[in-house]
Amino acid sequence: MFRGLLIDKQDGPQTAVVQDLSEASLPEGDVTVRVAWSTLNYKDALAITGRSPVVRRFPMVPGIDFAGVVESSADPAWQPGDAVLLNGWGVGETRWGGLAERARVPGRWLIALPAAFDARQAMGIGTAGYTAALCVLALERHGLAPGQGPVLVTGAAGGVGSVAVALLARRGHEVVALTGRPQEEDFLRGLGASQVIARAELDRPGRPLEKERWAGAVDVVGGQVLASVCAAMRYGGTVAACGLAGGMSWPATVAPFILRGVTLAGIDSVMAPIEARQQAWARLSSDLDPALLERLLREIALDEAVALAPELLDGRVRGRLVVRI
Repeated sequence: MFRGLLIDKQDGPQTAVVQDLSEASLPEGDVTVRVAWSTLNYKDALAITGRSPVVRRFPMVPGIDFAGVVESSADPAWQPGDAVLLNGWGVGETRWGGLAERARVPGRWLIALPAAFDARQAMGIGTAGYTAALCVLALERHGLAPGQGPVLVTGAAGGVGSVAVALLARRGHEVVALTGRPQEEDFLRGLGASQVIARAELDRPGRPLEKERWAGAVDVVGGQVLASVCAAMRYGGTVAACGLAGGMSWPATVAPFILRGVTLAGIDSVMAPIEARQQAWARLSSDLDPALLERLLREIALDEAVALAPELLDGRVRGRLVVRI
């Protein structure tokens, strides 16, 4: 037996309870991991609260991230005692995830824990930070370099945004942080933001093309904010879009793309190939200061995850929630 957070939905309302689970209930897979740390991500909070149909089958253990030690393996790439981590691949949605003491997955989904981080730090980064690194790498592939102009990060006080601010600032970019929480200005400046602006400035309809402001942008909000960001991109700029905290709709025109050569680069972290994951974690290892990372982290117990999920969805959580399993 092992402890885990189980979401279930029978004939009545959805439930989410930490309880004892049987190892025989784990899904098929060739590697079993003893989980040490996990995280509480936006998607996990949606699953726990049931606000969005993230969970595709019940019962489900949520948790799209975990880090721990291989307990048993039929995959020759992994041996008992290996330190590993996992991000995405549908865990916590279509198969049991990381908010439990045990996880069983295909070995090809795992990557070795980077030497730069321990398991707690790696989960402090988690899918949010790994996604931020994918965004930064995408901007660079499209030509963004320090000195070209301001780089905007939306939802900057959240998990993806805060890591993106830190990574871009470390590379020498002038980072502008957009947030709906003005009280977080000191926190964002401490991560390297040179300017903090209110979300309301971009969360309203505008013209198809606005004054050119941003050389690049990382957007986690979507909706009207993404439309406004695209309208204000400089010629040839790139927006890396990875989230929908502000909604799935996109009330925009094609004007930025056909008149200014703007690129909208979609970032998927769930099914990204292993090579992209390794590149992202290599960038995090080189550019994310572990001491700075500590400013982003709030450590919680597994039993606290259910109560904190609504706070995360309501934008009342700063940085990253790392879950002690």
